[in-house]
Amino acid sequence: MDKKSNQYERVFKHFDENGDGKLSASELRQRVEVIGRELSAEEAEALVGYLDADGDGLVGLDDFVRFLEEEKEEERVKGLREAFKMYEMDGSGCITPKSLKRMLSRLGQSTSLQKCQLMISSFDLDGDGVLSFEEFRVMMM
Repeated sequence: MDKKSNQYERVFKHFDENGDGKLSASELRQRVEVIGRELSAEEAEALVGYLDADGDGLVGLDDFVRFLEEEKEEERVKGLREAFKMYEMDGSGCITPKSLKRMLSRLGQSTSLQKCQLMISSFDLDGDGVLSFEEFRVMMM
C-alpha cells in the first residue's frame, strides 16, 4: 500500500466510529462537525447516496478514496483554469503566441513571437496554432 492510500485509510478509520469498515450518514455528519463544518442530516444522506457505489447505503473505503481523489483532481483542474486565464488574457478562450509572449514578458522572460509560436506548436494537438484549455492541461501534466 502506498503512502497516500495509507493516509486515506487512516482518515477513513477516524471517520468510521463504530469500526465496521463502512461510513454511515450519521458518522459522516458527526466527523464533519468535529472539524468545525456543518452538514445537515439531508446533506449527509445525499453525500452517502452520491458516494455509495454498491448501493448498500454506506460508504466503503474504496468509495471514500475515490471521492478524495476526485476532489483532489477538481482542485487541480481549478488551479490549471486560473493559470490558463492568466496566459489567455485576451478573452479568446485560448493561449495565442501573442498572449504567451505578453505573459512571459510580465514574468521577466523576454522572448520573440516566433519562439512563442514554436513553444505553442509543441503542445498544439489539433494544429490550430493556439492552445485550448485541454491542450494546456496536457502540457501541464
